[in-house]
Amino acid sequence: MPRPSHLLLIAVATAALYLYALATGNPLLALLAKPVPVLALIAWLSTCPATAYRRWIMIGLGLSVLGDLLLAIPKDLFVFGLAAFLCAHLAYLRGYCSLTLRPALPALAFAVLVGGGLFGLLASHGLGPLLIPVALYALAIGAMLWRALACGGVAALGACAFVLSDSLIGIDRFVSPFAAAQYLIILLYWLGQWLIAASASSGKTDKALTQSGADNLRSC
Repeated sequence: MPRPSHLLLIAVATAALYLYALATGNPLLALLAKPVPVLALIAWLSTCPATAYRRWIMIGLGLSVLGDLLLAIPKDLFVFGLAAFLCAHLAYLRGYCSLTLRPALPALAFAVLVGGGLFGLLASHGLGPLLIPVALYALAIGAMLWRALACGGVAALGACAFVLSDSLIGIDRFVSPFAAAQYLIILLYWLGQWLIAASASSGKTDKALTQSGADNLRSC
């Protein structure tokens, strides 16, 4: 297994290749390079202490790789990519729930505002047959964001970056396309995935968050 530093170099190099593929319009290079940074995160987490939380985060990362591939293939597989990422969000949701189940009502209100606002914006511009799939996706990312904010730390930061990336996808596709969309979307996506993976990299962190969640439950 490569060292973490080597995996980081692989991730950065292939991320740069993907950005180059976007800039030069090279779909084959984009398809080959796009999933590698997240695959490197999976390889890195496989060397970290085993916890239930880490397992669910790795499952989410694996489903994200599938979504990456489906969206990078030069065909209209948007619905299938959406389904893969929806399942990834559900895996992250399950992981966050393994850390704490405290209500975190302010976080819930914020997540409802974000998820509901995003869906309302997209629906107002006409989703057609994608109305129900996008509604389900908005519900999933809202729930994931809620539980990530309840956990706090890098898990929350990662979830926020991931949700912002997803929001830009929806805005670019259904509301108003903009030139920098592809670059902002992928950079925020990689940042979110890295932070989410980092939250699962330490068994001690996992135990500390679990204890914090238990303390919060007792105080609620």
